[in-house]
Amino acid sequence: MNRKLENSELERLDVSSFKEAEKSSIIIILDNIRSLNNIGSVFRTADAFLVQKIYLCGITATPPHKDIRKTALGATESVDWEYKKDTLEVVKELKQQGISIVAVEQAENAVMLNHFEVGPTETIAVIFGNEVKGVSQDVVNASDTVLEIPQFGTKHSLNISVSAGVVVWDIWSKQHRGK
Repeated sequence: MNRKLENSELERLDVSSFKEAEKSSIIIILDNIRSLNNIGSVFRTADAFLVQKIYLCGITATPPHKDIRKTALGATESVDWEYKKDTLEVVKELKQQGISIVAVEQAENAVMLNHFEVGPTETIAVIFGNEVKGVSQDVVNASDTVLEIPQFGTKHSLNISVSAGVVVWDIWSKQHRGK
């Protein structure tokens, strides 16, 4: 029999320990996300995988907001974040720091996630776009890689918070293989 663990048995970090912990080499950029629940969900994913930082860009709402808080469950307090009006400016700044820019989008010459290679210490900024329009074309053009999540059903896309969970987990697991 497999007994479910109580939260107290999970040995999770508290907020101050999280702030001091070594972060993964993943940065998330949210490009004009409309849904506050999606934003909160991305914060939870970022907390789970010790993401360095989230950039909230354009119309993406910022904490504190009750709808973000409802799905973030406190992750807005642990994960470092910053609001920037222009996504493209964030991309340019990060590229100047030598950070690889990866847009998650369906595009010509996109690399399928299962074929995406990442170095164990390579810092990657992953961009997730608007629920209807996706990542803006100018940001796609400025990206080093366009990454696509393979899909096999009838729908054309996944919810942005689901996409973030899938991509961040995949990159994190590839970087931590064998550790």
